[in-house]
Amino acid sequence: MSGSSNGTGSSTGAGTGTGLKDREQDPAEAEEPQLPVAATTPEGEDIPVPPGAPRALLRSLMGPHRRRIVLAILMIVLQQAALQVGPLLVSIAIDRGIPALRDHDAGPLIAITAGYLGCAAVATLLQRAFIRLSGLINQDILLEVRQRIFRHAQLLSLDFHERYTSGRIISRATSDVDAVRELLNEGLQELLSVALQILYISGLLLVLDWRLGLVSIASAVPVFLLQRAYRLRSKEIYRRSRTAVATVIVRFTETMNGIRPVQAFRREEANEAAFGIANAEYSKSNADSMQSMARFVFSARATANVWIVGVVLWGAYLVSERELQLGVLAAFVLYLRRLFDPIDQLAMFVNSYQSAAAALEKIAGLLAHEPSVPEPVRPVPLPAQPEGSHAGREIVFEEVGFSYRTGKQVLPPFSLRLPSGQSVAVVGATGAGKSTLAKLLARFYDPTGGRVLLDGVDLRELATAELRRGVVMVTQESFLFSGTVADNIAVGRPGATREEVEDAAKAIGADAFIRALPEGYDTDVRKRGGRISAGQRQLVAFARALLADPSVLILDEATSSLDVPGERAVQEAMRTVLAGRTAVIIAHRLSTVEIADRVLVMEQGRIVEDGTPADLIAGTGRFSRLHEAWRDSLV
Repeated sequence: MSGSSNGTGSSTGAGTGTGLKDREQDPAEAEEPQLPVAATTPEGEDIPVPPGAPRALLRSLMGPHRRRIVLAILMIVLQQAALQVGPLLVSIAIDRGIPALRDHDAGPLIAITAGYLGCAAVATLLQRAFIRLSGLINQDILLEVRQRIFRHAQLLSLDFHERYTSGRIISRATSDVDAVRELLNEGLQELLSVALQILYISGLLLVLDWRLGLVSIASAVPVFLLQRAYRLRSKEIYRRSRTAVATVIVRFTETMNGIRPVQAFRREEANEAAFGIANAEYSKSNADSMQSMARFVFSARATANVWIVGVVLWGAYLVSERELQLGVLAAFVLYLRRLFDPIDQLAMFVNSYQSAAAALEKIAGLLAHEPSVPEPVRPVPLPAQPEGSHAGREIVFEEVGFSYRTGKQVLPPFSLRLPSGQSVAVVGATGAGKSTLAKLLARFYDPTGGRVLLDGVDLRELATAELRRGVVMVTQESFLFSGTVADNIAVGRPGATREEVEDAAKAIGADAFIRALPEGYDTDVRKRGGRISAGQRQLVAFARALLADPSVLILDEATSSLDVPGERAVQEAMRTVLAGRTAVIIAHRLSTVEIADRVLVMEQGRIVEDGTPADLIAGTGRFSRLHEAWRDSLV
């Protein structure tokens, strides 16, 4: 064991009452403030997006619905064809139906009218069918997107969640998905309709009169240039908008999650100011997008109206010269109005498209982000143990070193062996590396050098499910899910019977307080376990860990919220719980060391003392001085 010496550590203040305070904060965690105040990690920093990821995501989402998408496109093609026949029939009615009516022949006009009504009915029915089918496709795609975000976010490694706030992930699953929904529900239908409308009308105009047709089609050039300039401007605006709305959600969720310290430290005004800045930026980006759209619509409308006037004047001249029929000119006017009317729709589509494209980019970035602790391709099983055995497993740190992504070394290379069934307490000052050692053992991180072995198997070669069954960590957070006390204990082993759940609670000393609750084991602990005290939440977490029946148990400051009597009761129960198991105990209070077989003292990532509690107390090193100061504080 490297760095193991007896009595070489330097002394630190022991504090009063609780001995060595152990509240280690990793550099990655240090980027997230303990209070949601104005000075936070820059919100502009976002998840990188690999090239082509948004297109790949879109293809994967639409692939399973390919046949239904083709059918929907066919419906809208036929619907637009039926719709665009109308002005052509009006032209025929003017040039042929009315003259026939003057000759007392109503047949052509009746046939034209019936055809017009029939086309309108077909167009309406096809649009209804398209809306229903596209709606089903869109909902299936959105359901899959949300499911993927939720599934992938749970698989991402701890360092990702320590770097990016939960509000940012919530933004991906809410506001960004909503932006994609708006495009799918309305934008794509408008785009298909406008594109087909332009195609059909252009062809019909050329058929009716190639001269006026070419002049009319030429109007698309200035409108296209205006649309392109608008699209380029709005692209950057909507990227800012997606980042801004994510910041708003982050500010809100951080403040609500930290409402107790916010109120305790009177941070309401500072948080409101920070939220106001984020909200104003979001409002400004929305205002910029509306202003940009207004400029485009005005410019495009003016261009269209000028062009229509020019076409009508030239057409009137051709009619006066008997080179064009009046009905054809009427059809031209109707078609030109239909050609330019979608300008507003086109602007709205570009708006929806840019917003959805920016949202899809951020969603794709999240889904393309690979876990830094990947699942092994070919998992290696742990050596089998006798059925029903509570035997622990041997842990070996083999030249293990660790640095966070900042490059700062937290644990210099070290080697350490923890025999099967041994309880080891790890103590040291804040930042000494204790919690990092525990996270490496639980494989929340992978070492940047060396290997961590469990019964001779590298943790990186173990399937995550098998590792989580064999190694369980109880932290000071003692997070409880909404639901009953029994449900929260059963998290340790979902298939456990009610009797097994209650036995675990009894073994840990939690049965009495649970039965005193209004509905006993069926009491709903509510959000984050807020209905019961912090100490009671830790007892429930201990019962959960016991029910899981792991070979290796990690206690990371797990008794920090218990009072002295509660801690004593848990320690008595833990003697039974830890029997035969390998345990690593990150000690908050030196009293916790009493149940350990061995003590490791860490300083600046190194093990500076290693021995039994009795041997270290009898020595003259760091632990001895800490223990003496703690004992004096109890007098």
